[in-house]
Amino acid sequence: MRYRHIFFDLDHTLWDFETNAKDTLHDLYHIHDLSKRGIEDFNGFFDRYSYHNERLWDRYTKGFIKQDELRWKRMWLTLLDYKLADEELSRNMAIQFLDKLPTKKAIFPYTFEILEYLKNKGYNLHLVTNGFEKVQHNKLQSSGLHAYFEAVITSEASNSLKPHKEIFDYAFQQTGAKESESVMIGDNLDADIQGGINAGMDTVFVNHLNIKAHIQPTYTVYHLKELENIL
Repeated sequence: MRYRHIFFDLDHTLWDFETNAKDTLHDLYHIHDLSKRGIEDFNGFFDRYSYHNERLWDRYTKGFIKQDELRWKRMWLTLLDYKLADEELSRNMAIQFLDKLPTKKAIFPYTFEILEYLKNKGYNLHLVTNGFEKVQHNKLQSSGLHAYFEAVITSEASNSLKPHKEIFDYAFQQTGAKESESVMIGDNLDADIQGGINAGMDTVFVNHLNIKAHIQPTYTVYHLKELENIL
């Protein structure tokens, strides 16, 4: 085998963050009766949340803001779009969101099948994620993915974030892997693919959304089953 160690991203690559986040926010929408507070269209509300979440995550991965600010301000800014300047509600929703989100179980098609395939071929499977330690481990337990991975490397544990080389150095230290025998698989060009390149690894871009790549990966797949053509 060309590779011995496979490092996966979790959110948006295997675990369907968009579907699970929407389901979680829908729960909170009803718990807090937001339709009676001027937010009549849930889909519009989720679109605004996604807009702010994406931009705050970008700032977080670049080191401009801390975890706590990311967690509650994505709620705060979303509510502000509806003229609800309620910090207490924002903070409560932020806590509830992270309590409920990891219990959701939606994963991308062929996730279990590809992990089983790779495991049976003798690869060592690991995760490298910018997600929060407790949240990511809970997601793995709830979805049934935990059994497939030997090591779960989070930004919290490594004190670094993809695409920085330090999180991958920490991953190599924890797993005993070498960059020459490893491959990074993920959906995010700036975090996963650039991060793998920074670490000296080959990379696989999981292009679920069929977007144009502005960073050149070693391989590109559009469905997880296509990994069988590479590995």
